[in-house]
Amino acid sequence: MESMEQISTGLKGADEVIDTLRPGDNIIWQVDSFEAYSFVVERFVQQAAADHRRLVYIHFGCHAPLIDKEALLEKGADFEMFTLDAGMGFESFTSSVYQIITAEGKNAFYVFDCLSELQEFWCSDLMTGNFFQVTCPYLFERDAVTYFALYRNAHTQDTIARIREVTQLLLNLYYIDSRYYLHPLKVWKRYSPVMFLPHLLTEGGSECITDSASSAELFSRLQIHTKKLDYWDLSFEEAKPYLSASLAEQAYVKENLQNLLIGKRSRIAALSREFFTLEDLIQIGGREIGTGYIGGKSVGMLLARKILETKNPDFYKEHMERHDSYYIGSDVFYTYIVQNGGWRLRMQQKTGEGYFTAAAELREILLSGHFPTTIKEQIMVMLEYFGQSPIIVRSSSLLEDNFGNAFAGKYDSFFCPNQGTPEERYDAFLDAVRKVYASTMSREALEYRQNRGLADKDEQMALLVQRVSGDYHGKYFFPHCAGVGNSSNLFVWDKNTDPSKGMLRLVFGMGTRAVDRVNSDYPRIVALDKPERPPLLAYGDERKFSQHYVDVINLEENEFQTIPIESVRGLPLKTNVRLFMEPDFELARHFRETGHRNRNVPDIVSFTRLLRHTDFPKALENILAILSHTYDYPVDIEFTCNFNKEEHYRINLLQCRPLQTKGLGRKIDFPENVDREQAYFSSKGNFMGGNVRLPVHYFIFVRIKPYLKLTEPQKYAIANQIGTLNHILKDRHAVLIGPGRWGTTTPALGVPVRFTDLCNMNAICEVSYEKLGLMPDLSYGSHFFQDIVESNIFYIALFQNERDVYFNEEKILRQPNHLETLLAGSSEEELYPDVIHVTDMRDENIEIYSDIVTQRLICT
Repeated sequence: MESMEQISTGLKGADEVIDTLRPGDNIIWQVDSFEAYSFVVERFVQQAAADHRRLVYIHFGCHAPLIDKEALLEKGADFEMFTLDAGMGFESFTSSVYQIITAEGKNAFYVFDCLSELQEFWCSDLMTGNFFQVTCPYLFERDAVTYFALYRNAHTQDTIARIREVTQLLLNLYYIDSRYYLHPLKVWKRYSPVMFLPHLLTEGGSECITDSASSAELFSRLQIHTKKLDYWDLSFEEAKPYLSASLAEQAYVKENLQNLLIGKRSRIAALSREFFTLEDLIQIGGREIGTGYIGGKSVGMLLARKILETKNPDFYKEHMERHDSYYIGSDVFYTYIVQNGGWRLRMQQKTGEGYFTAAAELREILLSGHFPTTIKEQIMVMLEYFGQSPIIVRSSSLLEDNFGNAFAGKYDSFFCPNQGTPEERYDAFLDAVRKVYASTMSREALEYRQNRGLADKDEQMALLVQRVSGDYHGKYFFPHCAGVGNSSNLFVWDKNTDPSKGMLRLVFGMGTRAVDRVNSDYPRIVALDKPERPPLLAYGDERKFSQHYVDVINLEENEFQTIPIESVRGLPLKTNVRLFMEPDFELARHFRETGHRNRNVPDIVSFTRLLRHTDFPKALENILAILSHTYDYPVDIEFTCNFNKEEHYRINLLQCRPLQTKGLGRKIDFPENVDREQAYFSSKGNFMGGNVRLPVHYFIFVRIKPYLKLTEPQKYAIANQIGTLNHILKDRHAVLIGPGRWGTTTPALGVPVRFTDLCNMNAICEVSYEKLGLMPDLSYGSHFFQDIVESNIFYIALFQNERDVYFNEEKILRQPNHLETLLAGSSEEELYPDVIHVTDMRDENIEIYSDIVTQRLICT
C-alpha cells in the first residue's frame, strides 16, 4: 500500500492520539454500549460526508440503524446502506459482504454494526472471528477505511487474539462520568511515547493521563476479564447472583472462592475470611490470569487495604491511592514447568541429594521456557490494560509474607518500564516473569527455605503485577517518596523514644533504596513518635548521612536506573520540592565564611517539611497501628506517597506482612562498677534486639588494615571463610565483628558475605572506620534487617568517633587466634589468620548486656 493519506475520525482528540487514520485501516472499537459506538460512528460519518467520501453501511443488527440514511442523502452524501440477514448463516452472510466490497471498488469508507451481535445468530465466537479474518484483509487490500465494534468482555480471548492479529487499530473507548476516554491497544505503523496511555477526549482535543493515581482511579472502576469461561470461571460466575443474597446465603459460595484464591488453613486466611466480602473475592478473581492461589504478597496487600478501608473509610477515601493490580495464579507456575519439560527435575530437586544440584538445571529451564497460548493471550490483555504505564512483576509465593516467614528479598521482583511497541513490551514482560520464576531456584532462596525448615514444603510461585506508583517527571518516572514502615521500633536512639509508635525507612524516588541495603547511601530513619528528629546527625554531617542517589525509571531509555540526586534538580516534580529537600545550610554557612557567597548550594534529602509540617507521619503511625492491632502482631509495610500542587498526598500501600520481632524483654541487671576500658566494647544506642544478656564464647573479628590490602577475589575468599566458620560454630555463641557493612555487594565497604554466611551468629557487630571510608548502615526495615530478626541475631553498630562508644580491638587481638585449628581439614585453599582472628572465650564468662530504655550496651 503506497498511499499515506491522513484521514480524520471526526474527533480531533482521537486524531491527535492515533495520528489520524490511513487508507486500508480497519478500526475495532471495544465499547460497553451501543451508545458509545454510535458516538464515534456519528462523527466519523459526518466527517466522511464533509470530505465527500463514498460511505457504505452494513446493517445486520436487531436495532435501528446506526446511521440516518435519509438525513445523509438530503445533504447530498455519497452513501449506501445494505441491510443483511446474518441469520442466513456464516457463509452466505460473509459472501454477501465480500460481494459488496468487490462492487464498491477501492477507497470506500465502511461502517459495520457491532460484530458482537453476530453471536445472536451464529452462537459461535469462532465464526465471528472467522468472519473478521476473512473480511478485514480484503478491506485492507481495497484501501478502505472501516469501522467495526466489539462489546467489551463479550468474547473469548482467542477470538480477540485472532481479530487483533489482522486489524490495524484496536481501540478501547470508555464512558465514565459522562466523559469519553480513548485507550489505544494497537495502532499499526504509528507510535508516540504516550500513544498507549489513556486519553480524555475533550471538545478541543485530548488530555493524556500519565500519573498513577489518576490512571488507577480511572481503570480500577472497570472490570476487565482476561480469560474464557472454564470450571474456575464458572465458580465465580455462579457466585455473582448471590451478591444480593443475605450473608448466611452467601457463606458457602464465599468460602468456596476463598479456598480457590487464598487457601483454607492459615492465620492470614482467617483474617481474609473476616474482612473480604463475596464482592471482593469476585473482583479478585476477575483480575487473575490463569488459576490457583494468588500468593502471600498479593493477599497481604489486599487484606491490609481492606482493613484500612473498613476501619477508617474516610481516611482511605481521602488519602489512599487506589490499586488496579493483576494476579498470575500459582497454577501457571506448575503449568510452565510441566510444559517446558521440567517436572522430573522438579521432583529431583525435592530430594536431599538433588536439592541444590537439580535446582541449577531447573533454573535454566525456567529462564528460557515458553508459555501456554491461553496464558499468553491473557497477559496481552493485561498489558493492553496498563498501556505504557510502568509496571512491576513481584513474587507472591504461597509461603511468602506469612506469619514467621517473610522471605524478604529472597525472590526477585522486576520493573518493566513498559515503553516501546506492544510487542516489545510483551516480550519484556514475559522475560520478567521468567526471571521471577527462576529466582525460586536461586541458592539464596533455597538456603533460606532449608534454614527455616521449609525445604520439603510446596512453594508455588504466584505473581503480583502492579502499576508502578508515581508520575512522569521529565524523562523519568518515580514516586515522590517511598519506604518501609514497621509498627514496632526496636532501633531507638533516644531513651525517650516510644518503640510502640513504629518507624519508617524513607527515601526519595523508588522504594528500592529503602528495602535494599544500599551501598554509600543513607535513607532517612524516622521514629514516628518524634518524626522531625534525625537519628544520624551525631555520626557526621547531615549531607554525608543522607540520600545521594535516587532510583527511577528512565522512560526514554526504557530502563530502571540509579541517578545522582543532583539530576533531579530542575525536574517538574508537580509539587513543593521542599517537602523532600532543603539547602545544605551548613555548607552555605561555610561558603559565606570563606567568601564564596555566590557558589551554588546543593540540596539535601531531609524530608524536613514533610515530617514537621504535614500530618503524613501521623497518617503512617495510624496505618501501622490499625494493621498491627488487627493482625494482633507487629507488621511491616512497603508504601509510596505522591503529592499534588496543593501538597495533598495519596499513599499507595504496596505490601503488608507480619513482622517477627524480638520484644523489649525483661530488664537486665548490668554488672556493677565496670570501667569501660575493661570492656571489649560499649555504646549508647545503635543496637537492635531489645534487652539482652548474651553469652560470648567466640569472637570472629575481621581486621581492617590487612583486609583492605587484599585483592577483590581475596576479599570474597574472606567472606567464604566466614561462612565456613558460621557453619562450624553453629549454636556455639559466636559474635561476628567486622569493619563497615556485613553483606555489602561492594567489598571496599565491608565484607561481602551472604546472609547464610552469618545466619548462625548470636550477634553481629559493624564497626566504623570513618577515615578509611567504612561505616555501618543502620538498616532497620531493610531485607537485611528482616533476615537478622527472623534468625534472632542481635545487631550492634559501633561508631568509634562517638564519645559514648568504645571498642577495645587490642583486647580481642591479645587472645590466641584459633582460625587455623577450626578450619583444619576444610576445603579452603588459603587461610588468612592475619585478617580473620577467632578467639575462644569459653573460660572468660564474657557477656553482652543491653537495655533499650537507657540505650546502654556493654560487652564485658
